[in-house]
Amino acid sequence: MDNTDAALRERGERFHALHQGPQAFVLANAWDAGSARLLEAAGFAALGTTSAGLAHSLGLRDGAGQVGLGQTLGNAAAIAAATTFLPVSADLESGFGATAAEVARTIIRVGDTGVVGGSVEDTTEDPVDPIRPLAEAVERVEAAVEAARTLPFRFTLTARAENFLYGRRDLRETIARLRAFERAGADVVYAPGLPDAEAIREVCSAVQIPVNVLATGAVARMTVAELGALGVRRVSLGSGLSRAALSHVFGMARRIAEQGRLEEVTQGLPGVELERLLGFDAK
Repeated sequence: MDNTDAALRERGERFHALHQGPQAFVLANAWDAGSARLLEAAGFAALGTTSAGLAHSLGLRDGAGQVGLGQTLGNAAAIAAATTFLPVSADLESGFGATAAEVARTIIRVGDTGVVGGSVEDTTEDPVDPIRPLAEAVERVEAAVEAARTLPFRFTLTARAENFLYGRRDLRETIARLRAFERAGADVVYAPGLPDAEAIREVCSAVQIPVNVLATGAVARMTVAELGALGVRRVSLGSGLSRAALSHVFGMARRIAEQGRLEEVTQGLPGVELERLLGFDAK
């Protein structure tokens, strides 16, 4: 991928434009360079990274601080470099910093990887008290936004309210957080785990900037068009594809181990076809 300033500016503007509607689009989350190339070949308009997909590929636990910033940046750079032209947004978890200033430095470092967007959560990585106080979360979003605006290309900053993922199923509080993140300058707001269509509609009506939802639970039972009609502008697949891939491999492997069913290994795409999808010339 071309990472000149001109190319980054073009991808940054194209990624921003995708959020302006009127239709929702899918942000397909890749976990490595190979999956990024396959998702590009499948026809998606933009890619995201996935912290869970990266953690699981490394044999680590997601959301527990086991994957460092360096690993996350390396993964983002590899995914961005693997595509020929797609904009990529990075899953930056809670910003890899104890302070707002450290979150800002994370955004600056992400700007060197070739990605043109990133998301920051309001989580603490503390299982006892997983959600940050609102004022602290807003300060971190403000710092991320300020840092993003110093980059030489448009960087789409997504602010995430994680209440529902951590069992705090308070829609009013979630909306209050998203509105605060909007006032802090976020380009996109994101509340993964919204329970139903009415909650999604309420969130979309409560803010003036694009809303991202996660394809899980009730969201995954709707179509992209249906979500767009509710006001959604971006649908993230999250770790769904990486979990599906690992689950499929585990199922095949268990049948081989338990039943000796060797034909399982012939169920994948032929090597020539896979290499074509990865962008290599046929041998």
